[in-house]
Amino acid sequence: MKEQLNIDWANLPFGYVRTDYNVRCYFRDGKWGDIEVTDSERIDIHMAATSLHYGQEIFEGMKAFRGADGKVRVFRMQENAKRIRESALGLKMEPVPVELFCEMVKKVVKLNERFVPPYGSGASLYIRPLEIGMSASVGVRTSTEYLFLILVSPVGPYFKTGFAPTNICIMREYDRVAPKGTGRWKVGGNYAASLGAGERAHELGYSAVLYLDPKEKKYLDECGPANFFAIKDGKYITPESESILPSVTNMSLQQLAEDMGIKVERRPIPEEELETFEEAGACGTAAVISPIQRIDDLENGKSYVISKDGKPGPICTKLYNKLRGIQYGDEPDTHGWVTIVE
Repeated sequence: MKEQLNIDWANLPFGYVRTDYNVRCYFRDGKWGDIEVTDSERIDIHMAATSLHYGQEIFEGMKAFRGADGKVRVFRMQENAKRIRESALGLKMEPVPVELFCEMVKKVVKLNERFVPPYGSGASLYIRPLEIGMSASVGVRTSTEYLFLILVSPVGPYFKTGFAPTNICIMREYDRVAPKGTGRWKVGGNYAASLGAGERAHELGYSAVLYLDPKEKKYLDECGPANFFAIKDGKYITPESESILPSVTNMSLQQLAEDMGIKVERRPIPEEELETFEEAGACGTAAVISPIQRIDDLENGKSYVISKDGKPGPICTKLYNKLRGIQYGDEPDTHGWVTIVE
């Protein structure tokens, strides 16, 4: 008999909460093994494992939501399955089969169903798939053994302010990734490289850093751990760059924008174009959309005010409500994005 949960769902932070189980699968002797279920939070790993020394580590971020009908829905897990395969190929790791990935997602959510927050709480169940190299090596080489695991944790909103505009800044002295580097894959090292800039931004009162392209420092790249997009002249505009992680949320918002008759443009965005945007936001699994109020270019002492009244723009709001509605089952899932876990 499991102990009764004592969780304040409405005030849940975006952090780690221990749940009942995680699921694991090992790649050994050239093949993936059986799915294992464990209640242990620990991994037994060799001290010379390639993931610890040479960065063979990739992950994903997803969410499950409880609808008003009580059903639990996972959003676009096939896209995350495809993306982690791309990350694996980029780091010369063994790609997890899409079918195995999806089976493990459904299994871990079902096993921890009591941790899926109630409808209307603003919270969700965060799903973290992770793959790491396990072979011991002191020479730089790829692993021959891998562990793929999925843990889950109930989380509250990523930003305490919720769906409200925040201020971000441009910092030229930091690059998140290198041109033609690992930016297009979801690699732990990319996030480690952003910690210094992110901490500095927070110290200065900003929610995130808007990175410029690492090659020329002319074009907008990513917005902290999220993709950037803007609204202008009835168009949804988002950067096109080899150093940006292809966001499942951004991909979904682009489709919804097109459904609403909004033209989508994926192209390089020069910094000076910020002056012309009517709305802007950072988008990703964690926050869905975080509207942007103002962007400060710290080096040049320039400010770009996006939200004149301090409120989210009408198109951002419409897109946010539509996507959230699909995730929770309040809006029809016309594109087949949602998987109901039964």
